[in-house]
Amino acid sequence: MEIDVLENKKDSLELLIKGETHTFPSILRSALLEDSKVEMAAYTLKHPLEDQVKFIVKTDGKTPAKALKDALQTLETELSEFEDAVKKAIK
Repeated sequence: MEIDVLENKKDSLELLIKGETHTFPSILRSALLEDSKVEMAAYTLKHPLEDQVKFIVKTDGKTPAKALKDALQTLETELSEFEDAVKKAIK
C-alpha cells in the first residue's frame, strides 16, 4: 500500500491510496463516520480493475489527520479484540 496526499487543508484531507480496492477503504470510512467531528468520509474507485482509491475526509472541530488517526486506532482495537475472540473460539 502506498499513500499520496492530494490535498491537506484545515478541515479536509484527500488521499490517493494505491494497492487497495473496496475492502480497507470501506471499513476505514465506517470507522471515521462514527466520529461526531467527521462531517464526511468517502472514497471513489474509478474502475473495478484499478487498485487505487481516492479517499476524502471532511471534519468540523478536529483536523482530518487526527480523525484519521483516531479511526485507525479504533480499527486496531476492534481487530485485536476480534483476533482474541477467534483464537479463543477455535482452541
